Amino acid sequence: MNRSELVFVPTPAVGHLVSTIEFSKRLLDCCDKFSVTILVMKPPYESSTTLDSNPSTARSLAASHAHIKIIDLPSVNRPFEILQQSVEKYVTVYIENYKCHVRDAIADHVLPNSSVSGLVIDMFCTTMIDVANEFKVPSYLFFTSGAGFLGLLLHLPGRYDRLGTVFKPSDPVSVVPSYVNPVPANVLPSFAYMDTGYSCFANHARRFKETKVIVVNTIFELESHAVGSLLDCETEIPPVYTVGPLIGEHHVQPSDRAKFGKIMTWLDDQPPKSVVFLCFGSFGSFDEAQLREIAVGLEKSGMKFLWSVRKTPPAGQFVMPGEYANHEKFLPQGFLERTKDVGILCGWAPQVEVLAHKAIGGLVSHCGWNSILESMWHGVPVVTWPLSAEQQINAFQMVRDLGLAVELRLDYRRDSGNHFVVADEIEKAVRCVMDGDGAVRKRVEEMSEVCRKAVGDGGSSSTSFRHLIEVMLPSLDKKEE
Repeated sequence: MNRSELVFVPTPAVGHLVSTIEFSKRLLDCCDKFSVTILVMKPPYESSTTLDSNPSTARSLAASHAHIKIIDLPSVNRPFEILQQSVEKYVTVYIENYKCHVRDAIADHVLPNSSVSGLVIDMFCTTMIDVANEFKVPSYLFFTSGAGFLGLLLHLPGRYDRLGTVFKPSDPVSVVPSYVNPVPANVLPSFAYMDTGYSCFANHARRFKETKVIVVNTIFELESHAVGSLLDCETEIPPVYTVGPLIGEHHVQPSDRAKFGKIMTWLDDQPPKSVVFLCFGSFGSFDEAQLREIAVGLEKSGMKFLWSVRKTPPAGQFVMPGEYANHEKFLPQGFLERTKDVGILCGWAPQVEVLAHKAIGGLVSHCGWNSILESMWHGVPVVTWPLSAEQQINAFQMVRDLGLAVELRLDYRRDSGNHFVVADEIEKAVRCVMDGDGAVRKRVEEMSEVCRKAVGDGGSSSTSFRHLIEVMLPSLDKKEE
């Protein structure tokens, strides 16, 4: 049987790539009429070891499906001078520079072997709609964050047209239809305060409406209000399909296998739900003063801990955080000796596998969307410590709208110099999240069951997936006539 090709163009960042691969796997499991090609760009930052800079790792994640092909795209110049305007503008221009390589990859490596039934693009990749139009195929938006944030982005263009200004942190609360509660200005993403960042995302949101459908990595029951607001949106948007949670696995690099084994062996020796896990994503890092305060807070809490510590890059460099060769550099004197039977520090950590372990009772997190879904899936309550991107608004939604997280901070942001979390706050939040009888824990455990039912037979995400395929199939059937 001839299969028609869906070409995926993900944003070149680890979370986006993992979600894209998981989406393509689920799609192929549900429909045998497609095959998938994923075009992998080089990362927009300097790195040689992370998942998204290593197409061979992407291939290993997709290896279980014979009908997924990975194509490594050539390098393009990194326009670092644009970083001074905003990260969002920089990433957008960087991806625009890949347009010709995407066009060439489709023409040279896909079309000679099969017909293309559509391009599946990421939120930063709206420029690739032009490529889809050139090949006269539909484009589909795969939105790797939540429906609440999607609603915020779709709200931006109309707000700017009415008011002609960006947000300010001191603004009063705003009514954003995709959130239950009025949104304080200080939990909005940093780009909302900047002309270039705001206009960049507003332009992307305008182009979202040019796609045939919007696929969101969420669960209807988790974000029923946000999804409902999108369905009732006053401005016309494409149909929205909720297909989450799409949770991928983390490929263990050969150099990390010994670390992986040490972490999992230590967890095996701990009682159920006794360990708090601190992990802040691919770009999550703190200065040494804040790291020292975290250590003091953990020790005062008396809880067992697994702490993933990353080293902040030098100022002005757009690179991935590194790892400490010597943790004692920033730790309080004697900390490692006093806590040797209580916790361990590591650099890299396999978050999905750790959250799945019976010993984990709580997660102190940056509130990236993938991390939120992973914690909900495994029934692990979260302490909110957002750092950048849309993490502040995610934290707000989890605490205020959904009651599914413990608030440490909602407005912390790494790019601000006036934020510092003291040990007493950390101790209190850790104790709260590890409370075995806590209300948040019970709600998260209930949501875990909801997530699993959603992807099962007859569940909301499975049903949405079937309807999505019905929309995609007419494009395929037309080409086969």
